[in-house]
Amino acid sequence: MRIERLNINLVCDTNLFYISGWFVCWYSRQALSSLDPTQQQQLLVAGSAVAVGGLLTCYYWVYQGTKTKRIPIGDGWWGAGEKPQSEDEKVFPFQVQTSDEEIQDLYDRIDRTRYTEPLKDTGFQYGFNSTYLKKVVSHWRHQFNWKKQIAILNKYPQFKTNIEGLDVHFIHVRPPHREGQRVLPLMLVHGWPGSVYEFYRILPLLTDSLDSLAFEVICPSIPGYGFSEAPHKQGFDTLAAARVFHKLMERLGFSGYYLQGGDWGSIITTNMAQMKPECVKGLHLNMLTNKLRGFGVLFSILIGRYLPWLFGFTREDVRRLFGSVGFMERNFYEIIRETGYLHIQGTKPDSAGCGVNDSPVGLAAYILEKFSTWTDFNNRDLEDGGLERKFTLDDLLTNIMIYWTTGSIVSSMRFYKENLKTNIDNRLDNNTGVYVPTGLAAFPNEVRHVPQSWARDRFRNIYSYSYMPRGGHFAAFEEPQLLADDLLQFVKKVEKL
Repeated sequence: MRIERLNINLVCDTNLFYISGWFVCWYSRQALSSLDPTQQQQLLVAGSAVAVGGLLTCYYWVYQGTKTKRIPIGDGWWGAGEKPQSEDEKVFPFQVQTSDEEIQDLYDRIDRTRYTEPLKDTGFQYGFNSTYLKKVVSHWRHQFNWKKQIAILNKYPQFKTNIEGLDVHFIHVRPPHREGQRVLPLMLVHGWPGSVYEFYRILPLLTDSLDSLAFEVICPSIPGYGFSEAPHKQGFDTLAAARVFHKLMERLGFSGYYLQGGDWGSIITTNMAQMKPECVKGLHLNMLTNKLRGFGVLFSILIGRYLPWLFGFTREDVRRLFGSVGFMERNFYEIIRETGYLHIQGTKPDSAGCGVNDSPVGLAAYILEKFSTWTDFNNRDLEDGGLERKFTLDDLLTNIMIYWTTGSIVSSMRFYKENLKTNIDNRLDNNTGVYVPTGLAAFPNEVRHVPQSWARDRFRNIYSYSYMPRGGHFAAFEEPQLLADDLLQFVKKVEKL
């Protein structure tokens, strides 16, 4: 029944798209008469092309786009050696630990750091400014207390269990019992260069709430990140992570649950929804991805800022997509300037990784630059990168220490290689719709904005789409209250509360 409704909606949408294309021809003469003849002709041609594109889009959606509803679950073995006849499914407690020797080794390495002086007035435009880096490192060396931060890390129950040959780490927080309060299971999945520590500020908002609804939260570390064991074989990608996390939830006794993710977590949880939609009650994302292809997207880029209503754009969409610099600057050149790391990690992660795995200061500069820029691109103009506007140095350094003490930076970087070995656009998951109830939180300083009209290309059952008032890429870490509130309102819509 749901699929029939989707087909009807798609036919209506594409018929409207077809008719509106011809309407552009009339509207461009009546309402845009102030444009010069060349601009009017361009809009007339665009309107005709949009109409033709509507017919092609209609064919794609109705006859092609509804063929595949899910992706295969598959199986894997990522442990050392051969897969045994049976797997140990025990779940055992885990706590973060350290030693005086580990801390002293860190101090010795910090004390031997060789710095390079920054160029004048560059801020963070060339990367992490070494003047400010010295301040961060001084705090790390003399004020930061790793044992104190470990106590904070251990305040939530942590566990490990072996899945597909890997010891998978996760946090499991149950809410206190409150009479009449409904409790729903929720998995939160982080990305790079983050960790489960990103969720420590949002966990109490989700689990210890006086609202009629609370969550039992599971936060796994992606294998190869932090306290989860790294894969010993090639090929561990988001699909493998999605399957492992489904197995984790099944092992914990859950048959239906909500998912939330950003960065790699958004792709992993999306894959989970595509693999076993019957288990996913709802999917909430704070990083959206879509393909910039097809007639509809092409023409929305060309004339969307002039005729936003034609493509389902709001004024806020236009502001975020085009701004004052135009679409190409904001969504192409800006992205190229900020994705050098992706090309390195997607091709030769071990080469770059060997340096940052050996130098704690190099590791801090490499990771913290992302927490500056991805929080707000304008931070590149500041000598301190704006880092302490949203975060404390202790919080940032705790995330660094998780990578440092586990030696997991290289294996986390390899995750890019595994996912980018082939053309990701040709992967089955990128050509399969998502049909579970979906909530999308669009933060204004996210690396890239995806309007709801574009998101519908992939997410076919959107329950909520929110323009968040502030915040960037690390939503749970930056704006935990905003993210928690949006997640809660989405779940209430799905549960009809």
